Amino acid sequence: MNWRWGRKSSRAEAEEAPPQVEVQAEEPVEQPVAQQAEPVITHPWGERGEQWKPWLQRSQAGVDLFVWWTDPGNHIRSLVGEARYCEHLVELLSRASPRDCAALGLGCTRRTDRSCREPETCRLDPVERTGAELRGRTGPIPGACDSFWDCWTPYELNVDFTDDERHRAVHLRDDTGDLSVRLWVDGVPVAQDIMLERTGHWLDDRFYVVEAEGPEDHPEQRLAFGQLACHIISLVVHDAERAATQVFVPGPQEIWTDPRVRRDGDTLRLYADLAAAEADRPDRVVPAAPPSP
Repeated sequence: MNWRWGRKSSRAEAEEAPPQVEVQAEEPVEQPVAQQAEPVITHPWGERGEQWKPWLQRSQAGVDLFVWWTDPGNHIRSLVGEARYCEHLVELLSRASPRDCAALGLGCTRRTDRSCREPETCRLDPVERTGAELRGRTGPIPGACDSFWDCWTPYELNVDFTDDERHRAVHLRDDTGDLSVRLWVDGVPVAQDIMLERTGHWLDDRFYVVEAEGPEDHPEQRLAFGQLACHIISLVVHDAERAATQVFVPGPQEIWTDPRVRRDGDTLRLYADLAAAEADRPDRVVPAAPPSP
C-alpha cells in the first residue's frame, strides 16, 4: 500500500514554475556624515556679547554698562522705572570708554546706522598716535571709534570722546520734560534749561561746543529746518577741565545762523557763520575761561 504523505507536483505545474535565481546581497550604501551644527548661543547677551567678551572681561565699567543697556526682558526698567533707568544710564556712560560704547552695538564714526562690524580689531588696545593721527578715530581701529550714535531706541544717544579719551559728552533724548535733548559732560549737566542740538564737537580736547536755540525776540529769528527749528542760533561752550559752562546768545546785530568758535590762546573767537570764520571776522573775542561766579 502506498501512503501519500505529500502532494506531488503535476507536470504542468513544474513547467510553470519560475527558474531559481540566485540573489546577491546589495552592498551597503555609505551615508554622508551629517555636518556638525554651529553652537547656538542661548544666553541673553547674544552674539555681540561673545564678540566683545575679551574686552568686557577686562572692563568692569563696560560690563555694568552692557548689562544695564541690554536689559533682557526690560526687567531693570520695570524694577527701577524709566526716570531712574535714564539717570543711571548717563552715570554709566559718563565713565565709559569708547570700547565700552562699541560693545553696546551703537553706531560709530565709521557708520552711524549700524554696530561695529570688526570687533576683533576694535576691541584691541589702541596704539600710540602722534600729530595729525590724533584728530579723530574712524574704525576699524584698535581702541574703537571716538563717537557713537543710537539710531534705534527712543533715547537717541550720542556719545563723543576727546582724542585722549579723558572726557566724554553724552546727549540723551528726554521726552519726560520740556526739553527734547539733554547733555552731560563727564557727568556734569550742561545748559539744562535751554533747547540743545543732539550733537556737538570737541575743541582742543577741552571745550565741548554745541548749538542751542536762539532768542525768540531776535529781529532775524524765524522758523527753520533742523532739531532747533530756529534761524538764529545760540552757542554753548563747556570747559571740561573747569566743569564750567558759557552760553553765548547773539545780540540784535549778530546774525548767527551757523555760529563757529575757535580758540586763540586764552580767548575764544566767536563767528556768525563759516564764511566769517574763514575770513577771521569774529563777532566777539571772549576769555576762554569763564569768569568766576
